[in-house]
Amino acid sequence: MESDALDLKLVTYNMRKAIGLDRRRDPHRILDVINHLDADIVVLQEADRRLGPRPSALPHRLLSDETDFVAVPYDRKGVSLGSHGNAILVRKGLTFHAAEQLELPGLEPRGAVSVEIEGQLKLVGTHLGLLRPYRHQQMRQLAKKLAHSPLPTVIMGDFNEWSPKRGFEPLEHRFDVISPGRSFHAARPVAALDRVALSPGVELRDAGVDHSPLARVASDHLPVWAHVRVKK
Repeated sequence: MESDALDLKLVTYNMRKAIGLDRRRDPHRILDVINHLDADIVVLQEADRRLGPRPSALPHRLLSDETDFVAVPYDRKGVSLGSHGNAILVRKGLTFHAAEQLELPGLEPRGAVSVEIEGQLKLVGTHLGLLRPYRHQQMRQLAKKLAHSPLPTVIMGDFNEWSPKRGFEPLEHRFDVISPGRSFHAARPVAALDRVALSPGVELRDAGVDHSPLARVASDHLPVWAHVRVKK
């Protein structure tokens, strides 16, 4: 790695509240998938259950015992792993700060989470709505909130957009939206719902979709990864 650059492997993964295609809730299996990916940062969607206090689908104890990651703290009560099901895991040894929850408009509750990594990169994780008009509203809100960030920025998550080329117009004036490959449905991938959006200052080195046998049953989405380089 160049002395003035930050090289990272980033992953985005809709983990479906740890419910696999066999209909079993198995957080250990999700953590096995995550560990196999050898990532520096993992952005999760559907990391928390939907009802009640929204407890984490990945118990904090398991995360500590079975991985080298720490969860960026978004829930002050320590019940949920993230916010609106969005969570970010950072490998131990990387520094992070300025964790923030972002509320997004829409017919159903949606949001995003952000964090600054090593003082060089702003990372945003999100799960956009099912209908394109609301997704456009959410992207415009994200673009507005990120417009004045002094750091290069990456947005990752389940964009819920089935079109291979259209639907990202609110982001395209600043971000290059990348589709590493088809990630849904895990049993037979037909749609690239999980995307990566890069601002100027972030170089894409490589990207892809994890098709490992375990990932193909652990959730209905496959994990998507991207190697990026951020120069100071």
